[in-house]
Amino acid sequence: MERASHANRAGRTHRRPTVRQRTVAALSAAAVIGAGVAVATVGDASAATTNLVANPGFESGLSNWTCTAGSGAAVSSPVHSGSGALKATPSSSDTGQCSQTVSVQPNSQYTLSAWVQGSYVYIGATGTGGTDPSTWTPSASSYQQLSVNFTTGAGTHSVTVYTHGWYAQPAYFADDITLTGPGGSTTPPTTPPTTPPTTPPTTPPTTPPTTPPTTPPTTPPSGGLPKHKVTGYWQNFNNGATVQTIAQVQSQYDIIAVAFADATTTPGAVSFTLDPSLGYSVAQFKADIAAKQAAGKKVIISVGGQNGTISIRDSASATNFANSVYSLMQTYGFNGVDIDLENGIDSTYMPQALRALSAKAGSGLIITMAPQTIDMLSAGSDYLATALKVKDILTIVNTQYYNSGSMNGCDGGVYSQGSVDFITTLACTAIQAGLSPSQVGIGTPASTSAAGSGYVSPTVVNNALDCLAKGTGCGTFHPSTTWPGIGGAMTWSTNWDASAGNTWSNGVGPHVHALP
Repeated sequence: MERASHANRAGRTHRRPTVRQRTVAALSAAAVIGAGVAVATVGDASAATTNLVANPGFESGLSNWTCTAGSGAAVSSPVHSGSGALKATPSSSDTGQCSQTVSVQPNSQYTLSAWVQGSYVYIGATGTGGTDPSTWTPSASSYQQLSVNFTTGAGTHSVTVYTHGWYAQPAYFADDITLTGPGGSTTPPTTPPTTPPTTPPTTPPTTPPTTPPTTPPTTPPSGGLPKHKVTGYWQNFNNGATVQTIAQVQSQYDIIAVAFADATTTPGAVSFTLDPSLGYSVAQFKADIAAKQAAGKKVIISVGGQNGTISIRDSASATNFANSVYSLMQTYGFNGVDIDLENGIDSTYMPQALRALSAKAGSGLIITMAPQTIDMLSAGSDYLATALKVKDILTIVNTQYYNSGSMNGCDGGVYSQGSVDFITTLACTAIQAGLSPSQVGIGTPASTSAAGSGYVSPTVVNNALDCLAKGTGCGTFHPSTTWPGIGGAMTWSTNWDASAGNTWSNGVGPHVHALP
């Protein structure tokens, strides 16, 4: 995505050069650390005096725990510490959830932590009286620690903590489960609840699916958005495109991404300042955001751009990122964040940062991404690997199908930018790698002035959408199936769209919203 340089801010039109052919990052096998700050490593959690969980290390079998569908058993190996651990085996209709209800105090802060081993292992808490926290790891070949923080509500006196796997996945292990914080006024119940929660904590269906998915949760959060979404970037700078306020952004846009947040001297942290040249007051900016939201739109802050230098490559910077973005959300009313880092992304620590942000912001958080085409070529590519790791909290990925040259498609063929085939075969790659079709969007320039190369007319965008959703309008490439839930379309930018008479949004917007 284009970002204003100092010259751009003076009004000179900027074009982004052809994308560099950097080495794509291999998919990290490192676990996704959940939201919140990890508690200190505990050698033997069962001996921790502040732990509110009874039988946390399963030294007394399944005492104080209940497991759905008889899925759980206490085993002596592998263990994290002590002589026992939990082994739970999901089935095609059950996640293998084991839970315990614990007494807590209202309006108090707690940290839930556990050591887990296996594929798609979750921990979380329900009944907190606030945003119920959860986190998971896609793959832990040995014990690793997951941790989440939460605050109880004013009337909350007990919470249910749990761990579970995923449908039809192999058995997982859990040990040394701790809940630290103020103890409740009563002792935890000795008999577990007879009907513990059986649905996944992230985007739970009302009943378990009869056919297991092959990935983590397949229904991403909608965030109150329409089924098919139109996204546009609003420029917080003047580079020759029409200067506009948020209020002047065309009504077809469902998500408005404010471009861009700025790097700070604190690693991973971002800030935002309105460009003085726009003549836009902070008060009016906030009021315009609120008005768009009242009309059903979402306004998010975009991080990165061509010249964005934000780097998140360790836990500290991930925490700084989450804290600073959440602060911007509270200050300006943003609904979420867009990740548009074109100088590389770390598929271990960016997921950690986004999960930490999700824990703070709750289920209404909007998370979008705008990778360059080269960053989405395989499940091992940096952006695609990141997207797959946060799939359960991810709204949409709008790949930039421009400034790209030629790329390999999902059928192994080589396709040139600027065509229906280029768009559809690369969208196919992302879906086949594991993203939900609803999380795959088409990103194109709003005009020939908006990008260095790869502009296509709204007709081409609409044909590509029809090809993916209905099997019509295709070029030489025809997907082996159709994806009626395809996510939608994005453009850079609302300003360049306005400069061209809103041709893009008037041509693409109604078509997106009319998709099946």
